[in-house]
Amino acid sequence: MDVHDILQNPDEHARFAAYVDQLEQVADADAADLVSRVLTDPDEAMAQSAVVRYVDRRATCLYAGCGYEEWAQAMAGATIGNPFLAQRLREWGLLRAVTLKLPWQPDALLTSSNWLQLKTAAGTGTEAVEILADAGRTKRIRNTARASLAHRRVGSGTPRSSVSLQGVGTRQ
Repeated sequence: MDVHDILQNPDEHARFAAYVDQLEQVADADAADLVSRVLTDPDEAMAQSAVVRYVDRRATCLYAGCGYEEWAQAMAGATIGNPFLAQRLREWGLLRAVTLKLPWQPDALLTSSNWLQLKTAAGTGTEAVEILADAGRTKRIRNTARASLAHRRVGSGTPRSSVSLQGVGTRQ
């Protein structure tokens, strides 16, 4: 069944399930084309939901490896015109930078979504977790980051390092 056949089904739940199934099976070489076609569904929220599931699943597998850049570039092209998906891809790139100790900016982390801040607070680079412990957007994010830091200190026996947040706005 192709996307055209799926679009003929009036039940958005059935279309969603069919899209998720197709996206789980698509080869990376064909993924951008399929994502673009899924995003033509008249139920934009449902189509976006199916695609973000795919993006999160693939990014989880790829973000720490060398295949991520090419895949992310293809996805950025396929999701043009969808601000939420574009943001999610940018945030996966930021998570990748934090995790792999590539250059990144604290302000980018502090202005990112709750999703990324919480994901980062739960266990990526210590500097990012320290920033979120002090200035994460929500109490949940700050508490998660503090718990992550406490867990690391207990496991490693090392004291918390000092990170300067000078010039970075703190949120309550």
